[in-house]
Amino acid sequence: MKWFNTLSHNRWLEQETDRIFDFGKNAAVPTGFGWLGNTGQVKTDMGTHLWITARMLHVYAVAAAMGRPGAYALVEHGINALNGALRDKEYGGWYACVNDEGVIDASKQGYQHFFVLLGAASAVTTGHPQARQLLDDAIEVIEKYFWSEQEQMCLESWDETFSKTEDYRGGNANMHAVEAFLIVYDVTHDRKWLDRALRVASVIIHDVARKGEYRVNEHFDTDWNPIRDYNKDNPAHRFRAYGGTPGHWIEWGRLMLHLRAALEARFETPPEWLLEDAKGLFHATIRDAWAPDGADGIVYTVDWDGKPIVRERVRWPIVEAMGTAYALYTVTGDPQYEAWYQTWWEYCIKYLMDYENGSWWQELDTNNEVTTKVWDGKQDIYHLLHCLVIPRLPLAPGLAPAVAAGLLDCNAK
Repeated sequence: MKWFNTLSHNRWLEQETDRIFDFGKNAAVPTGFGWLGNTGQVKTDMGTHLWITARMLHVYAVAAAMGRPGAYALVEHGINALNGALRDKEYGGWYACVNDEGVIDASKQGYQHFFVLLGAASAVTTGHPQARQLLDDAIEVIEKYFWSEQEQMCLESWDETFSKTEDYRGGNANMHAVEAFLIVYDVTHDRKWLDRALRVASVIIHDVARKGEYRVNEHFDTDWNPIRDYNKDNPAHRFRAYGGTPGHWIEWGRLMLHLRAALEARFETPPEWLLEDAKGLFHATIRDAWAPDGADGIVYTVDWDGKPIVRERVRWPIVEAMGTAYALYTVTGDPQYEAWYQTWWEYCIKYLMDYENGSWWQELDTNNEVTTKVWDGKQDIYHLLHCLVIPRLPLAPGLAPAVAAGLLDCNAK
């Protein structure tokens, strides 16, 4: 049974994409985009987070390129927020969190700044007159503070004044740097962004994860030595969980295939390990995290032997799994990846998709009942594009540039 690149399946994806876009527009608040609750209302007590606002700018840049009325206004809203309440006009960069009264968290987080880079690059594809300047500003901050020429990797965070950086290097921030670098390359055609993406992937995946059965280590010291017991006392941390986070393993797989496709589009021969390691990450995720306790779903974290730690089924890992299944099928034509894609969609429609309250549930327990151990609410809709839009695109250029180039559904029969 074939789903990929068929008109009928793509029409279904299109319908679900519009439902998600409609849910997400409720997030707009004066300071940016807020944290959405389970019924689509903004959780005002959470403040306005930079990562959510930047991701929603990216999302609605894609929606605008898809010709969705109202999306361009949300792009403008996102740009205004990043030039307004969230921007540190004294020390540079962007605040981590604000609210209507002012700054809640003034720290400068790499994870969040890489989403600013992504959102700005995606916004450029809409033609908004302020988007390119926002991207240039974001590039300047990344170059000055977050890309380490000495390490040829990304730094994690700074204090408000950019005077002290953290003695920690994070795989999560570096992974999202790779995601942003690929889109910046598509927009600027500056080869250094591909070189940087390849360097980061080579260190975290090919040098470290490959040697550990593709259980990706995300916590490092300043010399890039893995810290295997990091956050052992706080294993369900939202951004720095202890052990391995399989959702990131499989997300890395897709990003590496985008990088591979970008190099091929330049008529270059990509390193063979990009595909080999993408396969390894995909199958390691299934091996360790898919239904390890008998119930369907991808568990949030596992230890270094592959045993589940946080057994909750968070939404984004399976969303990323579907995007990577499509990417691997596109490269290899192997039907096993389409079979997994279909299996995971069946799971999502049974347990995660919320047609009563909107969008998808963010977290399920070991019985696939809604819970809030790790996440409360439905935050944003960024990850959902990776199973709703990416399976209708080529692997290069990246998401927003490909949609803006008119490549959506270009392979459908």
